[in-house]
Amino acid sequence: MTKNIKEQIQTELQQIKETGQQRIDKIREIVRLAVSGVVSEFKEGSVEVRTLVKDAVSAVAENIQGKGSEIKEEITASIEGALEAVNSKRREALNQTQTEVKQLQAKLDDEEDKIQQEVEEILTEIQDTTQDKSTETQSAIKSAVESIKNSEEVSLLKKRYAQLQAQIAIVRANLAARYGGDNADVQTYLDDAKTWYEKTRTEAEEMVSQARQKHSDMETKLGEAGAALAKKERELKQKLRELLLSAAEWLKDKESDKK
Repeated sequence: MTKNIKEQIQTELQQIKETGQQRIDKIREIVRLAVSGVVSEFKEGSVEVRTLVKDAVSAVAENIQGKGSEIKEEITASIEGALEAVNSKRREALNQTQTEVKQLQAKLDDEEDKIQQEVEEILTEIQDTTQDKSTETQSAIKSAVESIKNSEEVSLLKKRYAQLQAQIAIVRANLAARYGGDNADVQTYLDDAKTWYEKTRTEAEEMVSQARQKHSDMETKLGEAGAALAKKERELKQKLRELLLSAAEWLKDKESDKK
């Protein structure tokens, strides 16, 4: 079976006359289709699957054209194509799980909003029932209520949580682009990142200029990554890598949070 796959790949590779990125894209697709055609016959994670992947990559290695960076790109394309085929079923299950996680997250957000609303109502009632107290007592209660409502620790925790969720979504976009996700998967993760990113923008307006610049860079790179989905795969991966690095820097911005 693997011998037939190897021969199939080599035969199709010999028919490719294109050079540059067009050839790289075709190599990836040839390997993906060849491995997809038989991988379902084996158990996930089995020795047979690993052998199949190695033979597919070997078939490309034996038919390599060009030199230097071109060789690396062709080998990389063959590995990516094989992994995309192998991981396709698992990715379907992963997408289903992530859908369920989103539903749970929405439920959690709703419950948190209800808790927050209830707390604010209680605090408002406490403040409203101080009319018969002395001016000094009213002032103290009002100050205490405002302090609780505007708790810096709670605000910081919420922002940090949103930042982490945005970075996780960006990591998932990178993994989807590199290991078998289609453009819809990548776009979904980018949309998730934008949603979480937007939850941190209010605080960003109050930050120092350096922190604002980091937010601006993040916004720009999120837009560029989305636009790159309609372009060449190489450009998309580069934009996603840049976005991931920006997210890492953004997350390190602790001094601005303190202010």
